[in-house]
Amino acid sequence: MPDSGRLPDWDLAPVIDWLAREGRLLPDVVPLVDALGARLLDAGAPLWRMTIGLQTIHPQLRAMGTVWRRDQPAYEQGRPHGIESSPAFIGSPLHELLVTGRPVRYRLDQLTTQNHPVLHEVAAEGGVDYYALSVAVAHGRWPALTFSTDRVEGFSESDLAKFTALCNHLAPVLEAHLHFRVSTTLLETYLGRETGRRILDGLIRRGDGEQINAVLWFSDLRGFTGLNERLPAAELLELLNSYFETVGNALTRHGGEILKFIGDGVMAIFPVIDAGFLPDITGGAFDAAREAHAEFAEINYGRTEAGREAIRFGVGLHVGMVTFGNVGTRDRLDFTVIGPAVNRCSRMESMTKVLGVSTIASAEFKDLCPRALRPLGPHRLRGVPGRVELYTPDWA
Repeated sequence: MPDSGRLPDWDLAPVIDWLAREGRLLPDVVPLVDALGARLLDAGAPLWRMTIGLQTIHPQLRAMGTVWRRDQPAYEQGRPHGIESSPAFIGSPLHELLVTGRPVRYRLDQLTTQNHPVLHEVAAEGGVDYYALSVAVAHGRWPALTFSTDRVEGFSESDLAKFTALCNHLAPVLEAHLHFRVSTTLLETYLGRETGRRILDGLIRRGDGEQINAVLWFSDLRGFTGLNERLPAAELLELLNSYFETVGNALTRHGGEILKFIGDGVMAIFPVIDAGFLPDITGGAFDAAREAHAEFAEINYGRTEAGREAIRFGVGLHVGMVTFGNVGTRDRLDFTVIGPAVNRCSRMESMTKVLGVSTIASAEFKDLCPRALRPLGPHRLRGVPGRVELYTPDWA
């Protein structure tokens, strides 16, 4: 029988059925794209490369792109804020898609020097035909998808119609992933990972909470009131962000989590899942305090060389049972820790100013911590009955 010259067709229906039944239940975009690429190949689609871009709300990232290729597993790439005004985006197919709102197609074997470098990069990897389109969603920025083939003939009109139909079915799945990511990112950014997880798990009513054992951290800048009066707003913000960033990084490296910023103060916890790990957790809190102060010694060297004021702060460390939960009004809540242990930790930080050391720990912390702490003697803490034994590291 003579060759009709028609390209082989393929059936999208099994892919749509899989997406409705199984694909929508995959936990994240990367496994979804991986599985979707495999399903399209099984269906006979002439697909070599596929990308899905989600514009998100994130403090560092403008968008997240997932890239799949027939010969490698899917992977994710973050796009930083500012990418939208850079040469990497301006004039690209995705920029064209955003401006026109219409699908974009390029034969990659017919490019000229006028075409954007990203098209030349895909062509150099083996692509022959390129198709990009946006996915309409009810809320948020529209995701963008690209499909590329290395088939010499490129895509047929039937292929493009099927990819368009696929995107219509894929839209609600991507929208659900996008909204979950935004919700998770916002909760983690403003409340912390552990608190965000608890709220997403449903701990959202006023009075909801639980008793947990925790290693507690409270730190506070020295002389912040005076700095607030003397420094220009931009310089003060830069100082605060440098302090918060350094303390936050040290805490994260050692398993701590910032619960909240209180003016120039940082309240953080190291959750204790098993009491058997308390020596490791208290040791981690000790190391976080040491590293934060060591990093600031270097920062302050540069600041004094530049004629700027050094940044000093104190740290209080304690261990105890706290109530971890919601307080507030009926429709405006704060997720926090409360209890005598929190009050004691805060008061110990205040004593660093009085005793002239940078870090103070309680006897409860000292008894569990495998690091060396020297005694400062018994002292009164405001609002705490009796005298309390206090300790400090040798480096403080």
